[in-house]
Amino acid sequence: MQEKEMFDLTIIGGGPAGLYSTFYAGMRDLKVKLVEYNKELGGKILFYPEKIIWDVGGMPPTTGRTLINQLVEQATTFNPTICLNEHIVRMVREPDNTYTLFNEQGKAHYTRAVMLASGHGIPVMQKLEIEGADRYEISNLHYTVTQMDIFANKRVLISGGGNAAVDWANELANISKEVVVCHRRDEFGGHEKNVEQMKSVTKIHTPYQIKELHGVGSAIEAVTLAHCDTGEQRQIEVDAVIVNHGMKLDGCFLIEAGLALEEDGFLRVSACMETSQPGIFAAGDVTRHEGKLQLISGAFVEGATAVNGVKQFLDPKADKQAYVSSHNEKFKKKNEQLKQEKQAQLMN
Repeated sequence: MQEKEMFDLTIIGGGPAGLYSTFYAGMRDLKVKLVEYNKELGGKILFYPEKIIWDVGGMPPTTGRTLINQLVEQATTFNPTICLNEHIVRMVREPDNTYTLFNEQGKAHYTRAVMLASGHGIPVMQKLEIEGADRYEISNLHYTVTQMDIFANKRVLISGGGNAAVDWANELANISKEVVVCHRRDEFGGHEKNVEQMKSVTKIHTPYQIKELHGVGSAIEAVTLAHCDTGEQRQIEVDAVIVNHGMKLDGCFLIEAGLALEEDGFLRVSACMETSQPGIFAAGDVTRHEGKLQLISGAFVEGATAVNGVKQFLDPKADKQAYVSSHNEKFKKKNEQLKQEKQAQLMN
């Protein structure tokens, strides 16, 4: 019988919070495992790989894909165990206060502590609820933007009013023949400056929503929009349709496993990001607390704080936090290696 491999910390969720926590857990000398539902790491950013992110400290405007790549590279610094394409569906607290996590196939993961970094669950794009819409997904009906250049010189309709829809509209206005935005409300949820820019460079239809798609074969050629109050209809010709109606979240069982929730349904956590159950910590979108910062940078801080909480949970005599990288012995060898690589590049 194969011996059970016990980890100090198992992190559920491979988005920014989970990835940075994996790196920081290595700084704290924890044996860490990261379990991600999707086939690749990145979390919700996977849905917006071409979106430009401006608000990560010390970084110039960066695409979502680039940020993911850099976070993954950082997360693997200390060689953690990473499990992809695994959906955790059950957790058992053992008599010795360790936890066993089971995926859908019954595979078990053994851990002394758990960190939830999975938001409210597994993100799934909200699809257009129009009969027959799925047949256009192979051609010109899109739920995310992965390559901007495929919309060059095209007539593009964007349905949605959140940050992503607004950002896409502004980006595509620079390369597309025409960008039309429809939204079922008059107000947009994006940042005020970006919304004003969008209104100046695109055609806006509010409060309208998509009623019908018209096409021959697998390609949409026109769209009927309907006024949300009066029912008035407008038909516009299009070369591509982008739908951004947000995401629905397949519930994460751990949130329903006896953990205390705030009134809005998010996890209640202590100052060290511990939930109401000992040994279960949380970071990122799944949490709400006084001083919550809704930025990727905030998820980094929560992740490091949670890892420090895990370290002291496992070893109450441990330091409260890791030494910073410039004074941390763990990085001396790595720094020398980087210097040697840089010198070799200069010589070549």
